[in-house]
Amino acid sequence: MPDIIWEDPLCGEGNSCFRLGTDADGNGYIATLGAEDRYVTDSIDALRNLIRDIKAGKADHLL
Repeated sequence: MPDIIWEDPLCGEGNSCFRLGTDADGNGYIATLGAEDRYVTDSIDALRNLIRDIKAGKADHLL
């Protein structure tokens, strides 16, 4: 498992807590709180773009 530096959890209503992390190799990670060993990974740039798109409302149809 890579050496991931996890941020504090981001929690919504109920138990929907997610964690974002990075490593020294320039990768970004997303995991569910308590299941950090099962993550989605891509480049930090891809993670940054995902966050920007979400903030811009491009995922609002999922709400």
